[in-house]
Amino acid sequence: MAPVPISPINVGHIDDVQELRKSGPATIPERFVRDMTERPTLDTAPPSPNTVPVIDFSRLVKGNKEEHKSEMLELTRACEEWGFFQVINHGIDLGLLKSIEKVAKDFFMLPLGEKQKHQMLPGTVQGYGQAFVFSEDQKLDWCNMLALGLEPHFIRVPQLWPTEPVKFSETVEIYSGEVRKLCQHLLEYIAMTLNLRADFFEEMFGVAVQAIRMNYYPPCARPDLVLGLSPHSDGSALTVLQQGKGSPGGLQILKDSKWVPVQPVPNAFVINIGDTLEVLTNGKYKSVEHRAVTDREKDRLSIVTFYAPSYETELGPIPELVDENNPCKYRTYNHGEYSKHYVTSKLQGKKTLEFAKVESKIATS
Repeated sequence: MAPVPISPINVGHIDDVQELRKSGPATIPERFVRDMTERPTLDTAPPSPNTVPVIDFSRLVKGNKEEHKSEMLELTRACEEWGFFQVINHGIDLGLLKSIEKVAKDFFMLPLGEKQKHQMLPGTVQGYGQAFVFSEDQKLDWCNMLALGLEPHFIRVPQLWPTEPVKFSETVEIYSGEVRKLCQHLLEYIAMTLNLRADFFEEMFGVAVQAIRMNYYPPCARPDLVLGLSPHSDGSALTVLQQGKGSPGGLQILKDSKWVPVQPVPNAFVINIGDTLEVLTNGKYKSVEHRAVTDREKDRLSIVTFYAPSYETELGPIPELVDENNPCKYRTYNHGEYSKHYVTSKLQGKKTLEFAKVESKIATS
């Protein structure tokens, strides 16, 4: 989420979805209506038993030998087969989760004029509005966002940080510090599932880049026509998602060519592997395409943290994970270069990862 110099971009008129909801339009504006192939199928069937794995973090940290071993095997399975998992008993105070949800919701409930004081400029990814919009004919998401760079401090844009609600900045700082520690610990265990030193990623990443994005999805009269968030994979190493308490499920992941809804577990974080870990593990752990859908009656709030290496880090497949049976699938590149590429491209599945793929085809014997 580094500030990127952007030449003037014509994105056309972008309606604020909360204001659209207030006016109660009988029809959805054309820019939000998806092509037939992109429209979600709103599944009313009961959840499939084939659900996203749940990791008990306390068993990893302080479980006995058997509990730790069992949870490590489940973490390995989650990373290899799903690229997504939910973490329970993560040790972050539940009162803090409630506080971050409150300040986020209070911000989105401010008058439009107040929120627009922190407006996201076209072609950038920090501030209030819609990110990843680069043309006036691009389809829009049924979502309002507030995105902020956190660490290192040079990526922050102070004027984009809300002063209302009063405790917004204080709460974000405390919350982000706790989530940062969780990411560091999760990466230690993920490293161990790869037979690497526990501190492998911490040493490689340097001063890790961290950003937060708050997403607010108002109810939509025609959820079958729109998407809350376009399909994409994340450019991060890890992404941590907190789904607002009482919010309807909206997150879907692409599993075996089908969109699978992620059923929220109370007080859990949803974790997903980003493009960076896919490259580092030479494809052993893959980033997964995901999207958000909307609800006809209920609004939805989500709070997302992105955790990635410093912009100076050179990234490529870890040598220990490359051999004759698993030849190198990705080139070595600078993470700052990739981050710039990611934030200046529209969300479009896993297309941004093509930036890192080795172009030459590997001969098979």
